[in-house]
Amino acid sequence: MKNMPTTRQLQYLLALDEHQHFGRAAEQCFISQSAFSIAIRELESVLDCQLFERTNRSVKVTEVGKDIVARARDVLSRLEDLSDAARRQTNPLQGSIRLGVIPTIAPFFLPRVLTPLQKAFPDLELILREEQTAAVYASLMSGKLDMILVALPYELPGTRTAKLFDDPFHLAFRQGSRWMPDPGGKQQAVSGKLPDEAIILLEDGHCLRDHALSQCRLQGPRQQSQLSRFSSTSITTLLHMVAQDLGMTYIPEMALGSPLLDSLHIATRPMPSSSRRGIGIAWREGTAFGDVYGEFAQKLASIYLAET
Repeated sequence: MKNMPTTRQLQYLLALDEHQHFGRAAEQCFISQSAFSIAIRELESVLDCQLFERTNRSVKVTEVGKDIVARARDVLSRLEDLSDAARRQTNPLQGSIRLGVIPTIAPFFLPRVLTPLQKAFPDLELILREEQTAAVYASLMSGKLDMILVALPYELPGTRTAKLFDDPFHLAFRQGSRWMPDPGGKQQAVSGKLPDEAIILLEDGHCLRDHALSQCRLQGPRQQSQLSRFSSTSITTLLHMVAQDLGMTYIPEMALGSPLLDSLHIATRPMPSSSRRGIGIAWREGTAFGDVYGEFAQKLASIYLAET
């Protein structure tokens, strides 16, 4: 019989593709770097192809390696679904669910829903992981997560997605800001009248940045060089920069109830009704628990909307 890759070897493959570094990938897999390197070489031997190009300074996946990585991710996802099917009689809402949440949702959404959610599902253990959208999606498809809570639109191939609600954008600025014309007024903010250099956004890689540019820049997104020279890696830091009047930013409506805004003396104005992002939950297509996850998504949406 022809030698076949092992599940563990495929897990190592995905870890190395994620980290592009043998040491960090080995640490994630809880084995020594030397044992990890041997396992990758054995996998290449079994498959009879080179998956990674190695130098003293870098690790780069080959073209054939990219295809193998994609297939390995699919294989592990299907194995995870096989395990789900074997546990079908066990309701995950009476066990544990691993939920990935992006950083621009987690601090504003979770505090409102966790206590009511615990009352609704007293036997549920919710294991939370906070990362950017690309990372939680990769973890979902590799079987590390059961569901992900993300902002929409976002391409999530191989998943089923349930939209929970719309989350309108608001313009946030320091009270009395030098950037805001008529800072005491109550009318809606018009993006096209704001100076480009006034707008501060999150760094590339955050979907909130992309959604803000596409939904709030009413005259079309400007080039990055035309926006403020400032950017931030987190929404908390972003709001502190706004509090220092370094510029203004766009925040989702779910952030309005945050004590952080009051403590930083940040004012807001609603954007036009078309400026919004969607909030949704996604799970792997074909999972044995799709119906249960859909029920969970509906309950989560009803809890949040009742709390706001």
